[in-house]
Amino acid sequence: MTRLFDQYHPQSDRFFDEVISHESAPRPHYGIMMQRFNQFSAADIRARRELVNIFFRNQGITFTVYGVDEGIERIFPFDLIPRIIPASEWEGIERGLIQRITALNLFLADLYQDQKILRDKIIPAELVLGSKHFRREFVGVRPPLGVYIHVTGSDLIRDAEGRYLVLEDNLRTPSGVSYMLQNRIAMKRAFPVLFDRYTVRPVENYPQQLLRTLQEISPTPKLDPKVVVLTPGIYNSAYFEHSFLARQMGVQLTEGRDLVVNNNKVYTRTTRGLKIVDVIYRRVDDEFIDPLVFRPDSVLGVAGLINAYRKGNVTLANAIGTGVADDKVIYSFVPQIIKYYLGEDPVLDNVETWLAGNPKHLKYILENLDKLVVKAANESGGYGMLVGPESTPEQRERFAEKIVENPRNYIAQPTISLSRHPSFFNETEIAPCHIDLRPYVLNGKSISIVPGGLTRVALRRGSLVVNSSQGGGSKDTWVIDN
Repeated sequence: MTRLFDQYHPQSDRFFDEVISHESAPRPHYGIMMQRFNQFSAADIRARRELVNIFFRNQGITFTVYGVDEGIERIFPFDLIPRIIPASEWEGIERGLIQRITALNLFLADLYQDQKILRDKIIPAELVLGSKHFRREFVGVRPPLGVYIHVTGSDLIRDAEGRYLVLEDNLRTPSGVSYMLQNRIAMKRAFPVLFDRYTVRPVENYPQQLLRTLQEISPTPKLDPKVVVLTPGIYNSAYFEHSFLARQMGVQLTEGRDLVVNNNKVYTRTTRGLKIVDVIYRRVDDEFIDPLVFRPDSVLGVAGLINAYRKGNVTLANAIGTGVADDKVIYSFVPQIIKYYLGEDPVLDNVETWLAGNPKHLKYILENLDKLVVKAANESGGYGMLVGPESTPEQRERFAEKIVENPRNYIAQPTISLSRHPSFFNETEIAPCHIDLRPYVLNGKSISIVPGGLTRVALRRGSLVVNSSQGGGSKDTWVIDN
């Protein structure tokens, strides 16, 4: 019988392989896992895959792809081979994320209060004040504990040398944590013996940590603050996650029509009448959250909610206006932000970035479109992006026109040599696939990070795009004690 990993030959100096070293030897923390998978027959793998698929179907673990004819609801693709991170590596990731979130929160507090960083010209004021997500209406509004970013999902990658780099920050309504939690359950069902061989740090308590964080930011001290999750509704791509987290936290899942504002206080409709709401974990974007302040045609939000927020009668997580700090143009200044507020060099570096709004950078971008990845400043999910090496001359020409028309809206980065990890292309064939990592950071009275996160994997052969909307999937992520 051919063993599974006998067919795995990464052998590429361009990419860091998570499992096999440049000396073609298994990395120490993957040895047991490889031995175990090598014991499985093709029938064993098929049986375990079917077990996982049944679990995902029964749980309704789906995501939505917009703009396809054959239907938009799909089972989230899951790869059976876990990604393993030793504790020594995780410690550096954790330090870097805590540093980064601390600095970004100080940046937002400054931006919506005194704007010292702009007066000191650390960042050009026009880039910040011209950001799509900067909310002038909230200058002077201070949230409880001075915390603006309560839930973060920053995307990390590894370059050819194995260094962890931050690709982007997701500070508005970061998604994917429900897949991280369900992936762990699926793996325990499919490979229970493997967990006996490793000391894997748990992720299962994330919903309780999230609830505690949300309760800590209540606008008034209470023994049991009323927390709700606000969802755009069943047609949103992350609705499964909204309902899952509400259920796991034991709080009410609400839509805009379930909430009402009276005398600048927010109430939720229940079978026992109106109940006051203290904290809203919102999964609705700023522009849809209150038709009296933002889009008047929005039916997703709550009329009067923003005034209640301004008056300090309800807390929104994340705070209004946090999106300015995950604008991809502002991202390029995060190392300076860290230095300015903390007096430290970044523990986790950024990916090298060119700003199309800078005339010298723009010239370089346009001359090298075939080599670069170009992104719209405020898009997500893999949309609004050009992957130069995979594009056609016609696509590059059309994209160049967009860049020249609105240079402030575009950044460019080198085609990063994302690390690779063995993954299944079919029931029995494994091959190196590109991956990234989205750890989840909670920020209330203190900062906590769930050990691991969501490893996303590009399941299309040779693809660098890991987003589920673009053919990607995910893996269970294990942080193990050394």
